[in-house]
Amino acid sequence: MPSSRAPNFLCITTYEKGQEFMRHCRREGCRVFLLTAEKLRDAAWPRESLDDVFYLPAGILLDDIVKAVTHFARTQKIDRIVALDEYDMETAATLREHLRIPGMGLTTMRYFRDKLAMRMRALDHGVRVPDFIPVFNHDDINFYLDHVPPPWVLKPRQEASAIGIKKLNSAEELWTTLGPLQDKQASFLLEQFVPGEVYHVDSIVSESEVVFANVSKYGEPPMNVAQGGGVFTTFTVARGSTEDGKLREINHDLIAALGLVRGVSHAEFIRAHSDSEFYFLECAARVGGAYINEMVEAATGVNLWREWARIEVAGGDGTYKLPATREEYAGVILSLARQEEPDTSAYNDPEIHLRIKKHHHAGLILRSTNQRRVQSLLESYAQRFAEEFLAVAPPREKPTA
Repeated sequence: MPSSRAPNFLCITTYEKGQEFMRHCRREGCRVFLLTAEKLRDAAWPRESLDDVFYLPAGILLDDIVKAVTHFARTQKIDRIVALDEYDMETAATLREHLRIPGMGLTTMRYFRDKLAMRMRALDHGVRVPDFIPVFNHDDINFYLDHVPPPWVLKPRQEASAIGIKKLNSAEELWTTLGPLQDKQASFLLEQFVPGEVYHVDSIVSESEVVFANVSKYGEPPMNVAQGGGVFTTFTVARGSTEDGKLREINHDLIAALGLVRGVSHAEFIRAHSDSEFYFLECAARVGGAYINEMVEAATGVNLWREWARIEVAGGDGTYKLPATREEYAGVILSLARQEEPDTSAYNDPEIHLRIKKHHHAGLILRSTNQRRVQSLLESYAQRFAEEFLAVAPPREKPTA
């Protein structure tokens, strides 16, 4: 018999994020429990919205997490398990399957965590992807190297963003890179490097339908910024433009192919310089990082964390409705800063919507009814940020909290 009470949530994240998701679950009358990393014990969690917080020691095995949560479930009913970051998706999916709790299972989870799985699935459903090959059979790899011109990129299958990606220009360079990986080679894929402009589509999905999508374009490709240093920017594309319409169409087909039933997604695509076609890069079932949520909210009024919580609370009962939206424009500029608390007060255009406060980071969010104004300001600000604030750190091989 269906319960009339609000569902109980177990939120899992080993990174400091998702506070608004948890707050809104509490507003909906849910009990909310947080499972996070011990190193985040003193993080700014919304403790007033949490019934309890559990901390995972470093290096704990997944099997031990399953045992601990199963023990907790003896005295506290769990209705929803939600991974607030993609690195916790496997944990959440494993727990759902073990406890038979509705939601994304391990097979579908891999389409949003494993770059090889998502490419193969997308390609099978007619979504264009760069030429790629699994790093399994060496004869197949040699055939690929003979027929797909360099440069190529060697990508970890289960990392996020540009972490761990290596650009390679020759077969010799590839084999030299693969050798030290030994048995870990199969955890990578090899893909043709496609020069172009990178876009992202941030979506809300309810009962397998994309009910909201916002199309944006990065200033510099994120891989360039992550590996070469620089100023990160992204901005809403012109609504109703060819690129806006085409990416909405591709994104709709992609979400259907990957099988997301409810939640949010952040998908990235590249428009190749060579043929002006859009190619799928990756898709995560999470809210985009780098203040993309705040940018989307500035442009549309839609907070992705909040709507994700509303969808999870509804749980497929047909009650979820997207709130009223607006069609304005917004952008983000963000850089690592030499200063501990950089002063952005000299940036005083009326389009400035929010000043980002984060140690050793300089950042702004812009909002306007004029798309070209946002894009123009970001381009001029990026030059000034590079001179006034920019610091460059070595590329990350592993994620940091």
